Amino acid sequence: MITNEQDIDKYYKMLVEKNSNYEGVFFVGVKTTGIMCRPTCPAKKPLKENCEFFATAKEALLASYRPCKRCQPLSNPTKMSPEVKLLVEAIESNPERKWTDKDFDELSISANTARRQFKKQFGMTFIEYARSRRLGLAFKHIRNGDSIINAQLESGYDSSNGFRDAFSRTMGTVPNHSKQIKVLYCTWIETILGSMLAISDEESLLLLEFVDRKGLENEIKRLRTRLNATILPEKVAVLHQIEEELKLYFTGELTEFTTPVRYLGSDFQQKVWNELRKIPLGQTASYKELAEKINNPSACRAVARANGTNQLSILVPCHRVINSNGELGGYGGGLARKEWLIKHESNCSLKENNFI
Repeated sequence: MITNEQDIDKYYKMLVEKNSNYEGVFFVGVKTTGIMCRPTCPAKKPLKENCEFFATAKEALLASYRPCKRCQPLSNPTKMSPEVKLLVEAIESNPERKWTDKDFDELSISANTARRQFKKQFGMTFIEYARSRRLGLAFKHIRNGDSIINAQLESGYDSSNGFRDAFSRTMGTVPNHSKQIKVLYCTWIETILGSMLAISDEESLLLLEFVDRKGLENEIKRLRTRLNATILPEKVAVLHQIEEELKLYFTGELTEFTTPVRYLGSDFQQKVWNELRKIPLGQTASYKELAEKINNPSACRAVARANGTNQLSILVPCHRVINSNGELGGYGGGLARKEWLIKHESNCSLKENNFI
């Protein structure tokens, strides 16, 4: 149980604010109800004197608290409602299907609910999401050398005009050959520290960020503009790989990622990012030390900026960089996550070297 008064005050403040940056960092046990919750639980907040804080869910369970049925603290946090999850699963089971409002009756979900919740979750309606998946299938057929008409039929479009209209809304124009198409793929990955967004092409991971990171929307826009690409929801092999590796990383079973990555930055930024990946697991470095490692000791500020523009969270471990005075410094995913990641990796390093 956490007994430090400063931590208790901080965690209670984050509990009241439902701060998602603290997902997985602490759990709260409510003395009056005997229930354990995660920081973002939507239930009415208890008084501070009725709270006990724990570093892990296991500690709270051992203290006789039972899991809250609303926030389900024993499962990974997710921003997806059960209705949205059901709809995504329905699309993935048959991505060629053309959905209408009547089809929602089969899932016992109203069309209005589908529109509202999907718009909130993905920035597009369910119908638009389904259309994007169908177009994604069409793009794949065209890239593999199929004709436009074959791509149209394989992706469930009866009308060539309808296919061209849908294609143009997403890509601008219908291509004449596969080289004109640049498509990126994205998926949400649930971790114990909160939801992450992963974006890749078919060969490499391009972006991995916590979804509540400030400025993420602008990062995605810059990525699209730089590559002149469209991003569609589809879990290609690269995204499957990073999802599996993250699961192992967070459970302490993986200490080195093998998912292929592609840097999108200047030569200087890439030097910094490569140096970040050389910081050993369980260790940290300062901006000054990184600058010296790349033979540019006066470039501390530039190194810090490059560190902040890293788009591959955890894989390029910018969380391992701290201030020269030993303080944590900044982190786009939030300082609570940075502290958790450093402690987690320190424990993993000790286990790997048989110290614990």
